[in-house]
Amino acid sequence: MSVNAPSEKIERRKLATKPFARADRIFFAVSTAAAYSSFVIIALILIFLVGRAIPAFQTQGIIDFAFGSTWDSAATPATFQLGPMLWGSILISLIGVVIAVPLAISIAYFIEFMAHKTLAKIVTTIVDLLAAIPSIVLGLWGAFVFSPIAAGWAKMLNQSMGWIPIFDNPEQNFLRSPFIAGIVVAVMIVPIIASITREIFSQMDRDIINASLALGGNRESTFRKVILPTAAGGVIGGVLLGLGRALGETVAVLYVLNISFDINWGSVLQAKGGSVASMIISKFGEANPDEISALMAAGLVLFVFTLIINSIASYIVAKAQPWRK
Repeated sequence: MSVNAPSEKIERRKLATKPFARADRIFFAVSTAAAYSSFVIIALILIFLVGRAIPAFQTQGIIDFAFGSTWDSAATPATFQLGPMLWGSILISLIGVVIAVPLAISIAYFIEFMAHKTLAKIVTTIVDLLAAIPSIVLGLWGAFVFSPIAAGWAKMLNQSMGWIPIFDNPEQNFLRSPFIAGIVVAVMIVPIIASITREIFSQMDRDIINASLALGGNRESTFRKVILPTAAGGVIGGVLLGLGRALGETVAVLYVLNISFDINWGSVLQAKGGSVASMIISKFGEANPDEISALMAAGLVLFVFTLIINSIASYIVAKAQPWRK
């Protein structure tokens, strides 16, 4: 019986992957087409953006366009350079990730290792609902409800740690800053990171955790020395997926941030900054043909950057899941 076991597995795999009935063949074809359609859609989007962005790249130069600091459609010749918005996207995303990661990991740990099953289901549902809130709703909440509160936090940071350059704000205007935009973005990406981290935690061997506790380790040391190192790859993948989501956020950032083409290298509390996505949506309605080409080029830069980050994140998450090894 044991001799025939490998051949039985091979035959089972053939039956599972090669449909013979007509209905199975149709289902197999539809599923395959749906799977490959994502690649086709991404390729078509990329081709469209490249085609519309070529004039801007030809007139501005790819390096100058991506890293220059002037955007003036009224100049002769018109100058379109993305540097301040690209840096603003990175700055806001980093603020969001720094705030979101500890919260997301804590939520995932609570759901998997601390909460009762009933409570864990409730918390999981709430986190999933938070992920489903449209960005425009979070933007309105951030602009009219959260911004005054966050401005108070920013003022306290400035008063207590203003000697640190990133918390300095000579203008003393704490509204519409990258700090507030970063917190709003953090609220949006916490569910993504928490969901992936929880999935990774759920696949861990509980015997290893129980062994650590049996040997005298407490919850903190077990988490720090056993759980986190084991799940590090999946957690990093989830963080990168959240970072990709943060880089592409548009409406919420537009509502809570003062869009400015002055590069804000220093303080996160100053009322100036920007992001590529929010800049595109704010300028698209009044843009002339040359500026539209530049905005398409900006979208292409953001698209490629986000695609690379998401691809790296997907690879890391896949490698971190035991059933795929």
